[in-house]
Amino acid sequence: MHAGHSPTYLTKIAPSRRSLLLFTISSVCLRLGNNIVDAKEAKTPPKPDNLISPEAALKRLMEGNDRYVQGVSRSDDFKRERPILVDGQNPYAAVLSCADSRVAPELVFGSGLGDLFVCRLAGNFANDDTLASMEYAVAALNTPLILVLGHDHCGAIEATIKSIHDDKPPPGHISSLVAALAPAAKASRQQTGDTFAETTRQNVINNVNKLKSTGPILNAAVEQNRLKVVGGLYRLDTGRVDLLS
Repeated sequence: MHAGHSPTYLTKIAPSRRSLLLFTISSVCLRLGNNIVDAKEAKTPPKPDNLISPEAALKRLMEGNDRYVQGVSRSDDFKRERPILVDGQNPYAAVLSCADSRVAPELVFGSGLGDLFVCRLAGNFANDDTLASMEYAVAALNTPLILVLGHDHCGAIEATIKSIHDDKPPPGHISSLVAALAPAAKASRQQTGDTFAETTRQNVINNVNKLKSTGPILNAAVEQNRLKVVGGLYRLDTGRVDLLS
């Protein structure tokens, strides 16, 4: 023992056998845990056909809409599909759409169980909750496409335009919808044409841009070409979805 160093001092600076053992066990458990996660991620997804590029996902989405417009219904075997999807999902597209009962994305795009990851709220805008949901779709489910889907004759858009025109807030929590949609309504007032249609269109564009630019997950996926974010307008009378450039 070196002069001037007490046994107590050495005990404090030297790791005990128990500490080393616990550290070793923790390291092994961490490696095992990572291996388990890697194995889980590596297993075949429930719907292998949904592993497609952003461009292919958009093409499939619009082909489904064509079938819907033509009145061609899908033949789904839900009894077979449900068990396949119990342990996981890998949707080929995510849709941010209005809560309007006349706009049902799974029907509009002729899709089956496990195909679309859908967020619906009046006015189809990206708040913190929908942003988090879309981040989950992209980061955890590897969804390659997000479509922001507006529609004509939207009640939330109408309420926003009326509130701004009358300079009077709507009742209850509807005011939160108006606040979110107000930028699009105010921008449309600077343009010529149908204020209702322009507001609906501008709202979709605003939210496409918001999703594209929100970090750290969505904007990185867009920059790496792993994610495409587009906008569309659903026509209630025909069922057609018109993509916005």
